[in-house]
Amino acid sequence: MNPTLKQAIQVVVSLGIAAWIFWLLYRNIEFDSLRAQILSSNWSWILLSMAIAWGGYWVRGWRWSLLINQQEGERVTPNRAYHATMVGYLVNMLIPRAGEVARCGVLSRTNGISLGHLLGTVLLERSIDLLFLIVTIFLAFLIENQLFISLTNELIDAGSLGRKILENLPLFLGAVAVLVLVLYFVFKKFRNNGLLNKLQGFFRQMLSGIRSVRTLDNPAGFWASSVLIWAIYFLTMYTVSLGIQSTANLTSGEVLLVMVMGSIGMVAPVQGGIGTFHALVAYILIRLGISETDGKIFAAIIHGTQVILVMLVGLVSWVWMVRIPAWKKPDMG
Repeated sequence: MNPTLKQAIQVVVSLGIAAWIFWLLYRNIEFDSLRAQILSSNWSWILLSMAIAWGGYWVRGWRWSLLINQQEGERVTPNRAYHATMVGYLVNMLIPRAGEVARCGVLSRTNGISLGHLLGTVLLERSIDLLFLIVTIFLAFLIENQLFISLTNELIDAGSLGRKILENLPLFLGAVAVLVLVLYFVFKKFRNNGLLNKLQGFFRQMLSGIRSVRTLDNPAGFWASSVLIWAIYFLTMYTVSLGIQSTANLTSGEVLLVMVMGSIGMVAPVQGGIGTFHALVAYILIRLGISETDGKIFAAIIHGTQVILVMLVGLVSWVWMVRIPAWKKPDMG
């Protein structure tokens, strides 16, 4: 299949899934309810959340610049890394995960640094972000452990699950048999291609990348900025919650839980987390005692304001990067 056509199909399917989830979630929400909530919100807090998020994008750009090897091409300044990062976020709104390649591409053009090296730094960034997401989930569990246990019991009712398995034992055994066969043929097919070795290699590279942070010129700055990025994620969510009447009384621990669910929703391979972010954030807010309508509107407001921010700031950064001439290797002769 033509690569361009394949990519177009993936984009359409991803957007279709996002639109379907979004429609299912909001089909019963009246526009007047959304409008009333927007008008009654304290926009000073919401605008502050957007300003905090904007600062977080710059911190992310600065952190990226710390990872980039300055022995090739032109030194990457934090400001230029920030603009390239925003171009990546903008592209991600259209094509999931393509933003990582896009931001590396524009920086490679302007600074003459190899695309492979830049992609390697992005992989390391993602490994660190995954590590911090796991730490944040654990922190949320420590703070709101009773709610965590309650949610787990609701989602996984061992007794009910056991009864359903016994009631549908032939179907369950058939499903297990099919799964085993599928796994067998998948591993048999890819065994010669070294799939398992590649997976093991990936995890080895991730651990190696984490260790390599120690060799940076400013490892303390890298780790401090990583902590700051996740603190900014929390502050962005917290300030929005203060600006909306229905969520203004949430505790910091509860907001942390909402942030965790939202972060998981953003990981889904759909444009900008559309649908998945809204569904997970609304779900946890409903469990916290917020009405279904208010929970969904909260998710729409925070996601919508962040999308607007990314589009506006990302377009500015795209124009900024396009105007920079392509880097040329200095003439040594």
